[in-house]
Amino acid sequence: MSDDPIRLAAVDGEAVPRKGLKAVLESNVINHERLPMLEVVCERMVRIFATSMRNLTSDAIEVNLERITSVRFGDFMDNIALPAMFGVFQVKPWESYGVVTVDAGLIYGIVDALLGGRGGTRSLPPEGRTFTTIESSLVSRVVQMALDDFASAFEEIAPVAMALERMELSPRFAAIAEPSNVAAVATYSVNMEGRGGVFSVLLPYATLEPVREKLLQRFMGEKAGRDRIWADHMASELYNTQVVVDVVLGEKMMPLRDVRGLKVGDTISLSNSPDDALQVHCGGVPLGRAHIGQRSSNIAIRMATDIAKGYPK
Repeated sequence: MSDDPIRLAAVDGEAVPRKGLKAVLESNVINHERLPMLEVVCERMVRIFATSMRNLTSDAIEVNLERITSVRFGDFMDNIALPAMFGVFQVKPWESYGVVTVDAGLIYGIVDALLGGRGGTRSLPPEGRTFTTIESSLVSRVVQMALDDFASAFEEIAPVAMALERMELSPRFAAIAEPSNVAAVATYSVNMEGRGGVFSVLLPYATLEPVREKLLQRFMGEKAGRDRIWADHMASELYNTQVVVDVVLGEKMMPLRDVRGLKVGDTISLSNSPDDALQVHCGGVPLGRAHIGQRSSNIAIRMATDIAKGYPK
């Protein structure tokens, strides 16, 4: 390990270099692997959440994904501008936690929209004012809706359920990880006819560990992942595919010399009678049995067995 200083600490007015393991642990530089599929999930969240907000408020809602970053949990929580709300939620299948942060602008925008206020830019209440029970209740409703939409966006990766446990007004009471732990943060901006703000979804990397291999995929369906959209498209195209079905009137073993000697007008006697069920083939594969007949001056067959159950032995 290099002896070059990574961070300086002031001791008695002098800068002292921090070296070794302590310098690595306290470094501001975060070197973590990229999770391409997490970015896909966060981008899908934009469309789903925007639709939910429009249905809830009946306003013209614009949702944008601002950025996806990897930060230390303590640094992120310390840089949140107060007043704000912190929603602690649990990811039940993984038995882990995450945090949703909502800034003051979005809080008052949600309250204004849900209580029937008019659109437009308005000044925020003075600093130091705490949020009321009604405001916390309205915001928690929107936060839970956002978590449901985020879980829906996660469906292609893994089935999850995200349940809001509590809303906090101080980052100290929303501590779900050690300050040095690395977390993935997706920040969204919400514009509701001139009012709105930003909210962030924070998931520690320890929370994402159960689906880490799937999040490392470069595209949907790689490795063990499953792309349901592609599977549905393939199924629909298969159902529309045209196939040729053959009905075998009968079979008879003949010497090659007799076959070569066949002439126009010769008759081949088969063992099947007109009332026997005939074999139905597709590409040489037996599918079932059917009775031959006539319908609307055309030769037709009526299935005597269910193709889905396989060819009868």
